[in-house]
Amino acid sequence: MSDEPEEIIKTGSETRGHACIQSYLKTLDKSPGVYRMLNEKSEVLYVGKARNLRARVSNYARPSGHSARIARMISETTAMMFLTTRTETEALLLEQNLIKQLKPRYNVLLRDDKSFPYILLPKDHAFPQLRKHRGRRATKGSYFGPFASAGAVNRTLNQLQRVFLLRNCTDSVFNSRTRPCLLYQIKRCSAPCVGYISERDYAGLVADAERFLSGKSTKIQAQLAEEMGKASDAMEFERAAALRDRIRALTNVQQNQGINPRSVAEADVISVHLEKGQACVQVFFIRANQSWGNRDFYPATGAGAEEPEILEAFLGQFYDSKEPPRLVLLSHEIENTDLMGALLSERAGRKVEIATPQRGEKAELVENALRNARESLARRMAQNAAQGRMLEALAEAFGLEGPPARIEVYDNSHIQGTDAVGAMIVAGADGFIKSQYRKFNIRGDGLTPGDDFGMMKEVLTRRFERLLKEDPDRQGETWPDLLLIDGGAGQISAVAGIMADLGVDDIPVVGVAKGIDRDAGKEEFHRPGGRPFALRHNDPVLYFIQRLRDEAHRFAIGTHRAKRAKSVSASPLDGIAGVGPGRKRALLAHFGSAKAVARAGLSDLQAVDGISEALAQVIHDHLNER
Repeated sequence: MSDEPEEIIKTGSETRGHACIQSYLKTLDKSPGVYRMLNEKSEVLYVGKARNLRARVSNYARPSGHSARIARMISETTAMMFLTTRTETEALLLEQNLIKQLKPRYNVLLRDDKSFPYILLPKDHAFPQLRKHRGRRATKGSYFGPFASAGAVNRTLNQLQRVFLLRNCTDSVFNSRTRPCLLYQIKRCSAPCVGYISERDYAGLVADAERFLSGKSTKIQAQLAEEMGKASDAMEFERAAALRDRIRALTNVQQNQGINPRSVAEADVISVHLEKGQACVQVFFIRANQSWGNRDFYPATGAGAEEPEILEAFLGQFYDSKEPPRLVLLSHEIENTDLMGALLSERAGRKVEIATPQRGEKAELVENALRNARESLARRMAQNAAQGRMLEALAEAFGLEGPPARIEVYDNSHIQGTDAVGAMIVAGADGFIKSQYRKFNIRGDGLTPGDDFGMMKEVLTRRFERLLKEDPDRQGETWPDLLLIDGGAGQISAVAGIMADLGVDDIPVVGVAKGIDRDAGKEEFHRPGGRPFALRHNDPVLYFIQRLRDEAHRFAIGTHRAKRAKSVSASPLDGIAGVGPGRKRALLAHFGSAKAVARAGLSDLQAVDGISEALAQVIHDHLNER
């Protein structure tokens, strides 16, 4: 691949649509590359890749033969941009990066791109801890996954504890135990912390767990059954009963996994169902001949893309930060199977096969995923319809011009002004939009501790000053249609003044006060300049508002607790220039505590490995100033 693609920018044409696109043909060659279509505001409408840029663009220049979606896109196009590359694979990679960065309206966009959890068996301890892992693989050990959700991992870990009796406590707890914990008493741990099992025997349990997670469970069951028989013959009935319980737990694990294909050892099964412009992509994770759960995704369909295009875009974006398996099974054949396979193989560092099976067990797996996609989309469409009706009722209750597409709810949390945080949650037609939640660490410059009005002013000022800077024309989807504030008349009056000062006082604001006796169901609602009002006790809108308020309160409390926990665990050594984690550990290991470091003299500090005379002076001055 070339280090840098060659960029050709063509803008400023006064024409639009087919005529605009036609004007670029004479300057294009047959190179592979990426093209962008822009509207009159220079917003990117679509990003695409091509093996032959001239041939691909000439297709768009034709006045007929396009789908309704492509025809709309062409009609809005007033300029194009091109990036040439050496290979089509490089063009595909560049296309995926640009889609992720620009989020064009007519591209298929994966909106949920969270990482997936794994099970980790570390190799850095004599008695490894069986635990859940998410994120970068920094710890040396064996990783098994991905699992579809944290719940799927937790259920599997719970059953594996029953079978293999591996510890799940942290190293600090393990090192401080003087007697076995409750898990040993209920036969879920072999108590290596107090020496109830030898290092060699524990290593055998670890090896059994690795074999099971690698799909070799039959041999383990046979081995346990043989040991149970020997224990019974030797009249060691308590040990035989324990082995029996482990066999039952192992059987439960296999039953809970549901689908356990015989002919597919490792694959992701991906099916898409499309209905009324909405799509659901269902992914089943098959590892070690076991199903490790499934996850559904609802990508934006780019204003009307078909199944093959949705799947191809999904693959490129889904595996951008995830390692692909050796086999990917699809419900619909994509246009560039070989090209996508080459890209995924390059990312994985080994061959990745993409297939669309028509018969056999693999086809059954795809059909099962497709059925789940169809059912999931039906449920989501029903929920969205109910949510739409709720938003219409909310608009009527609060006298809004129409159903709000984006509701922002604000709340503060603190203890007598300390560790104060502001929280914003977002809800819309699809329910809570958790990727849009925001937290605000209250800086409190000039604030009196516990000044809720001042905190809300800081939060709203920071929020809307940033919005005005990033999107002054209010063209994006991040501008709210309704603000809900946890508070009564005083809070709303203050908020109205803040919004007026910022020049955004046209956004409806409603305050939610606890009402009489602070009972749920007796809430009062406040509008700037209006009289407070209430909704009837069994009004669905009231329940909806309560859910929004409770979610904002939950998020604010959780954020506050996290901040408070961080401040409690903060060390006086934090923030000293030149003292990073390594030197901090060296200081604490040498002196025993941060207080002892603070009492140390310059010569004592210099005696620590890695602490120079100049750095010792910096540490001494910092701690004595404190």
